[in-house]
Amino acid sequence: MEDLKYLSHYKIIKKIASGGMGNIYLAEQLGARGFSKTVAIKTIRSSLLSDMETLDMFIGEAKLVANLIHANIVQVYHFEKVDNFYYLIMEYVEGVNLENLLKRHNFMKNTIPVDITAYIVSQICRGLDYAHRKRDHHGKRLKIVHRDISPSNVILTTGGIAKLTDFGIAKAMTMKTPDERLVIMGKYPYMSPEQAQFEGTDPRSDIYSLGIVAYELFTGQMVFNVRDDIELIEAMRVPVTPLHEVNTAIPPELSNIIMKAISLSPKERFQSAKKMGESIDKFLHDHRCQVSNSKLAKYLELLFPENKTARLKLHEKPKI
Repeated sequence: MEDLKYLSHYKIIKKIASGGMGNIYLAEQLGARGFSKTVAIKTIRSSLLSDMETLDMFIGEAKLVANLIHANIVQVYHFEKVDNFYYLIMEYVEGVNLENLLKRHNFMKNTIPVDITAYIVSQICRGLDYAHRKRDHHGKRLKIVHRDISPSNVILTTGGIAKLTDFGIAKAMTMKTPDERLVIMGKYPYMSPEQAQFEGTDPRSDIYSLGIVAYELFTGQMVFNVRDDIELIEAMRVPVTPLHEVNTAIPPELSNIIMKAISLSPKERFQSAKKMGESIDKFLHDHRCQVSNSKLAKYLELLFPENKTARLKLHEKPKI
């Protein structure tokens, strides 16, 4: 069952994304007396259902994110199993991810405005800090680490809110995940040194990955354009050029914040996403940057005018 045609209490509108793990569909959750709620339904490919490790990760994501309720994290509403098939019912987010934002600016041969980028990174810090500090019902810290912070896993909504998504390879105290001392998890260009060297991760690994993403957003250049862990470890031997030397529009104090986040040693990084976010917020305040959700929303609308037209057509029935 590769294409989802029907699911009880949900009206499937159209497929909106497809990847190696499965598909994502736009749907409407239906209820009594005309109740309707737009949602996204994430599926896992039938060919992967016999892979218990992959299936455990899919189920683990559902259980983990269900209790992560924060403005800067894509929410999970429900988890379904029908005839041995699994479905993740999620918040539907209209917008673009950072990967597409970078592609658009690369095409235009310019970089994202400094204040806009700083505001985006600050929002991601808030979502990450919430996840890192999350506790269970008994007050015990879950020790969540996302492990896959990358441009494709951050969505900017049409309302100007940055949302972290795809906790598919996250780890937590309550989850059964592959031993990271044996298996590399994450995308090589955004992977922390400890991930690449099988040394295990903690929240500071996410801070490093976010710093790498931030560097790319500020400069338009990937820090490490690599294909595997060997290339990554070798590339890390060369000092990274400070941001303000690559993009002169970036003040040195902001450059220093990002360079601290991507320190090779976890001890030299920010010790929490909250501290990193506070440093960025202080920069925005000190430089009197007038940036907000509405400013980011207007910026995205100007940058992606085609998305407004697409939203108007989003709920149209497919032509047969």
